[in-house]
Amino acid sequence: MAEHGAHITTSATEDRPTIFEVVAQESLMAAVRPALHHVVKILAESNPARYGPLWRWFDELYTLLDLLLQQHYLSWAGASFSENFYGLKRMAMLGSNGKRNLPRREYWKSLLLLVLVPYLRVKLEKLMNRLREEEDYSIQNSTSFHKRCYKAILASYPYIRLSWEGWFLFYQLRYILWNTRHHSPLLSLAGVQLARLTTEDLQAMDSQPEKTPTKSALSVGSILKKVLGGVSVTLSSSLSLGVFFLQFLEWWYSAENQDTLKSLSSLPAPSPPIHFDLGTYSPLLPKLKTVCPLCRKVRVNDTALGTSGYVFCYRCAYYYVKNHQRCPVSGYPTELQHLIRLYTPDG
Repeated sequence: MAEHGAHITTSATEDRPTIFEVVAQESLMAAVRPALHHVVKILAESNPARYGPLWRWFDELYTLLDLLLQQHYLSWAGASFSENFYGLKRMAMLGSNGKRNLPRREYWKSLLLLVLVPYLRVKLEKLMNRLREEEDYSIQNSTSFHKRCYKAILASYPYIRLSWEGWFLFYQLRYILWNTRHHSPLLSLAGVQLARLTTEDLQAMDSQPEKTPTKSALSVGSILKKVLGGVSVTLSSSLSLGVFFLQFLEWWYSAENQDTLKSLSSLPAPSPPIHFDLGTYSPLLPKLKTVCPLCRKVRVNDTALGTSGYVFCYRCAYYYVKNHQRCPVSGYPTELQHLIRLYTPDG
C-alpha cells in the first residue's frame, strides 16, 4: 500500500511540488486576511472615531496592499508571496524556456487572478450574509418582488458555492493522480504552472541589480513607482516576519469569527451623553426618553442596539445600521443581528 501512495508525497521530477506544498502555500494567504481583520476589529471597537474607517473599508484597503505585495513578488521572484515563501515559482506553460521572469501576458493574468478573485469572493460572501439578514429582519412584505428575488438568490447560492469548491477539488485530485500540471483552475486560466526554485533562481534573485534612474528618468511616474516599490518591500518583509504570528491569531480567534455576538461582552460601556450632565439640549439625543434619536418622534416598536444599549424605532435603527454598520450615537461597529426588540409587559 505504501508503494501505491508514495507518489503523493514525492515527485517524479525535482521541480514539481507535492500536493502538500501547494496546499500549504494557499492556506498561508487565507490565514493572513482573518488575522488582520480581527486586529482592525479590535482597533475599531477601542476607538470608533479614529479606526472606524479602517473597519468599514477593510476589504478595499487589504486588496490594495495585496496588490502591491503580489506585484512586487511577481516582478522580483516570478511568484506570489505565499508561493515564494514556500520556495516555489511560476512558469509559463508555453515558451518559458526555464526563464525566471513571467511573460507579460501571464504576469498580468496572474496578478489579476491573485488579487481580484479573493476580493470578489469576499464581497459575494458579505452580500449573501446581508441578504440572509434582510431575510430574517426585513420589514418588507413577504410577497413583494424583492423578497422573492432574495429567496431565489439565497436558495441557489449554496449550489454555486458547492460547484466552485468542487471545481478546485477536481483539479487537486487530478494533480495528485498526475493527470494535470495545475492544482488549481486559476493557474490554468493564467497559463502558468508551479515549480520549485532552483539554486540558479536564488542566486539570480540575490544578485538582481537595482536600476539607477538617470536625471531624465526622474519623473513623477518613476518616483511614484519607486515609492510603491518601497511600500511593497516593507509589506513583504513585515509579512515574512509576522506570518506565523498571524496564523496563530487566525487559529486563536477562529471560533469567535463564527459568532460575532460573543464579542459584545468585551465592548466598553459607552460614556454618558454630555447633555445629561449639563442639562442642555443635544442635537442627537432628545430630552424625552420616549423619543427616537433618529426620527425625533415618539418611538414605534422599540429596538435597542446590543453594542451600545441605545433605543430607537425599529425602522429607523434597521435602515441606519444597514447603511452605516455602526451605532448612530456611540459609533460602535454594529450589524443587523445586534438589533434587539423590546416588549413592554402590557403588550
